[in-house]
Amino acid sequence: MIWIARLATAFVAAATLLPLLPLGAWYVRVCDFPRLQLAAGAVLPLLAVTLIPGMGNWFGERGLLATACLLVIAWQTSHVIPYTGLVRTEVAAPSEQDSDANRLRVVVANLDYENDQKDAMLAALQAESPDLLLLIECDQAWHDALAPLKERLPHECGKVQGEGVGLMLWSRLPLEEAEVRFLITERRPSIHTHVTLESGDRVRVVCVHPTPPGLQDSTGEDRRDSRVRDAELVVVANEMSQSGKEPCIVTGDFNDVAWSATTRLFKRLSGLQDPRVGRGLYNTYPARHALLRFPIDHVFLSPGFALEELRRLKLPGSDHFGVVAEVYAPATTDEQVEATPEEFEQAEEILQEGKEDAEERDIKSDEAEQHTLNRPADLPRPA
Repeated sequence: MIWIARLATAFVAAATLLPLLPLGAWYVRVCDFPRLQLAAGAVLPLLAVTLIPGMGNWFGERGLLATACLLVIAWQTSHVIPYTGLVRTEVAAPSEQDSDANRLRVVVANLDYENDQKDAMLAALQAESPDLLLLIECDQAWHDALAPLKERLPHECGKVQGEGVGLMLWSRLPLEEAEVRFLITERRPSIHTHVTLESGDRVRVVCVHPTPPGLQDSTGEDRRDSRVRDAELVVVANEMSQSGKEPCIVTGDFNDVAWSATTRLFKRLSGLQDPRVGRGLYNTYPARHALLRFPIDHVFLSPGFALEELRRLKLPGSDHFGVVAEVYAPATTDEQVEATPEEFEQAEEILQEGKEDAEERDIKSDEAEQHTLNRPADLPRPA
């Protein structure tokens, strides 16, 4: 029993320390995900070392192991606390000035390309009456099966393709300046467009689904690390920071949790806000395993948006929950880029490493090499 407590403490401590390493290896970055699970896992060896006889006194091994477990619990829960009601919300509730004319209902649905419950999915999505519907893992079979939604959502942009990398945006409002871009890899599309609300206000919309760390490559002999994913998120964040006063929504399956170093860097580079903060976790994946579920499907908003509703949506047969966000868009916004000089240096390294990884795997897009980060003029480089 003593050795079990020692090994359990060593395991949760190692899994806590690994994400601190500036590495994109999948076995490092995957430790960003189970913060709550690791905190809960540290409780068991803590109880064991407290109660087991023969562990020595509190100034020896017993105290050392107990302290390690307490530090793990404190560190892991500190990442999750912002996504509870214990902190102030980032995105405010609507005010009397908000009206139906600037309201936008967004639904994010990872369909799961292997899912065969197409009729049930159609009914679930029809019931939501979205203004913007993002369809992730949309292949031709899904595109055809959901065609009745086109009566409400006649405008579309994206790329229909198999193997879980299709991405389509369907809209009730006309999509302006719509384009499909391959930011880092030629296999993963992203959608960039604008919509004009009934109020006349214009909103920029970006949809992404970057490569998940740990996914097996085409050979089946290796697993992808996070560098391509991280580089794509850095590019999107930097472009959002250049949007001036134009309100922006960035949404999709980030294949990254809300509290990871990369997602937090994304927020600080872009100036966007997370409606989960102060409200809840809204874990979306995997839908079939309640105790191992993480918030990886996101809706990020410019400052000034108001949130009427945020909830998960049961997607029949899918391995994801969907996300429903009903928001009121501001006429203008003012993204506050919070990144430090050191964080810009980190972002530049992430971008370069992502390009190199895509090139090594022979999946680098034609657009990738064009991307550089636009550092604010008043932001010095670190000494």
